[in-house]
Amino acid sequence: MTIIHGSPLPDVEIPVVPITTFVLRHAERAPDRPALIDGPTGRTITFAELSDLVHRLAGGLAAKGFGPGSTLALMAPNIPEYAVVFHGVAVVGGVVTTVNPTYGAEEVRFQLDDAGASIVVTVPMFAEVAREAMEGTDATELYIIGEAAGVGAPIADLFGEPLEQVELDPLTATVVLPYSSGTTGLPKGVMLTHHNLVANLAQSEPIMPYDDGEVALAVLPFFHIYGMQVLMNGLLASGCTVITMPRFDLEEGLKLIQDRGVSRFFAVPPIVLGLAKHPLVDQYDLSSLRQVFSGAAPLGGDVAEEAAERIGCEVVQGYGMTELSPVSHATRPGDYKSGSCGITVPNTECRIVSEDGEDQPVGGEGELWVRGPQVMPGYLNNPEATAETIDADGWLHTGDVAVVDEDGHVFIVDRLKELIKYKGFQVPPAELEALIVTHPAVADAAVIGIPDDEAGELPKAFVVLKPGESATVADIQEFVGQHVASYKQVRLVDFVDEIPKSASGKILRRFLRDGG
Repeated sequence: MTIIHGSPLPDVEIPVVPITTFVLRHAERAPDRPALIDGPTGRTITFAELSDLVHRLAGGLAAKGFGPGSTLALMAPNIPEYAVVFHGVAVVGGVVTTVNPTYGAEEVRFQLDDAGASIVVTVPMFAEVAREAMEGTDATELYIIGEAAGVGAPIADLFGEPLEQVELDPLTATVVLPYSSGTTGLPKGVMLTHHNLVANLAQSEPIMPYDDGEVALAVLPFFHIYGMQVLMNGLLASGCTVITMPRFDLEEGLKLIQDRGVSRFFAVPPIVLGLAKHPLVDQYDLSSLRQVFSGAAPLGGDVAEEAAERIGCEVVQGYGMTELSPVSHATRPGDYKSGSCGITVPNTECRIVSEDGEDQPVGGEGELWVRGPQVMPGYLNNPEATAETIDADGWLHTGDVAVVDEDGHVFIVDRLKELIKYKGFQVPPAELEALIVTHPAVADAAVIGIPDDEAGELPKAFVVLKPGESATVADIQEFVGQHVASYKQVRLVDFVDEIPKSASGKILRRFLRDGG
């Protein structure tokens, strides 16, 4: 028997409009309000200026022949221009693929190729990596936000006459292509439509309400779905002022909260741990904070409560996935429960399904399945992975084991999926394993996550050497470090005689966890 756990809240109306129409809905009402402020410099873009820049960028792109069917790769830290580029592409009917700016050239090239990007936009710090990554791909034009420094053209060259929103079907038109490892395997392009994004913002409003003109600190990266949707798009759509930080520095973040009167701070568990324990926190006035919201990885109730008591405001969490645009669960103000990731958002159905395929009632444990308008259409160029993740009835199988209580709160208690969560970032074991076995001394390898108080999990490699070959821990770490972003680095290495595998050749990670 199917048992569906819905939201305790009534359904909301979801407008069928392009994402930029929804996000800029306050531009005419509050044109002079700061929309985005660069934290380090104070550089400000008002809502009216944001709307103007977005539509002029759309016009410039259209004049170059960029439009529906075209993809632009955006590889930048959190700066005000991120929203300009993102929405300029959305207005002209194109697709943005958001690239982690700490990626190495090989990782960027894979994404450019897979996404079919023709234009790359980045900042001076990452221009050389971008240029190297573009070699051999269809991406032939490079634009730089800031001084071009001899590599690429200044982004000013991309602006033209203002263009109104290109006509498109929000229900079917893909607007963004972030990359996620899903529940297993290598990174895959997650196709998200205008409607996916608008729906999730509308669904989140009753659970994450904002007063008009609130100020929020945005340090979580905009290239990640959490930063892109909950921070950049969600805050702007609610008329909030967004303070951007290109990289997180605790002292700078605390100073911005104090000096800018920040009322909302979005975090990941390692940042909440800092709020709970770091001595710097006592040196700043954080009384403007109304709520700290944690996501991207599970937050322990004890850490949340210690941080909340210290800084004098609620510390709550939510749950989501890139494939869910991203929010399926979040905590309402005043509705905190220790260890809970909140209630199901409106217009969303959930099931809790045990290993033997039986639906579980309240209090029962099983894999969390989600269905709603925020669920992606699928993975780009990968129907097999799509079919493994979304079943024929539209249920997305999250790979996380959950329990729903009598109040509708959801608790994530375990996970089926292989992903390692390092400081909120996804680290796919399969990607690291495929890399490590290319080392000339290595015969086989497996990677798992080891629990860690600060990072959440640390990637640990188990390595089998070829007969007669030798390698040190440092050799393996240095080899991996040459090819992947810093958060994917292998932090621990064990040399073993063999990797435990099933009869079908699948790595038995639980044996490594139990013994490693």
